[in-house]
Amino acid sequence: MSKHPHEKFMKRAIELSRLAGVEKKTGGVFGAVIVKDDEIIAEGYNRVVGDNDATCHAEIDAIRKAGKKLGNPLLEGCVLYTSAFCCPMCLCGAYWAHIKEIYYAATVEDSRKYGEFADDDYYAEMKKEIKDRKIKCTEFMRAEAVEVWKEFSKMEDRAKY
Repeated sequence: MSKHPHEKFMKRAIELSRLAGVEKKTGGVFGAVIVKDDEIIAEGYNRVVGDNDATCHAEIDAIRKAGKKLGNPLLEGCVLYTSAFCCPMCLCGAYWAHIKEIYYAATVEDSRKYGEFADDDYYAEMKKEIKDRKIKCTEFMRAEAVEVWKEFSKMEDRAKY
């Protein structure tokens, strides 16, 4: 039986989320990969706490690396896979980078429920329905991603910010 064509990319994003939140404890449970022509060109994970940098989110990390690798800040034709739906900063970063499409696993509600991430004030600025946004966003492999969130939620020494 063949796997979903996006599964290997989302699995890697989820692995990176575990690395950040559970193993290295450099920040929340967030991992991302950027793919072009069915090849991973950049990876990122949350290092907000590890680097003392509020902008060092997984998606921004991956976007920065992809731009350097391609020698262009515009990532035309690239797809972003992220372990949890993008915060407003990262979503806007994807727009700035001209990302073609986003696949996400855990939802905003999952990150709030399992990680106490409450970006509601920011999201209020972005009230459009997902289906009405310029970038197509597709929930994918939520159950697998939520398993990492559940593990993270039980850790007394997890990153909180």
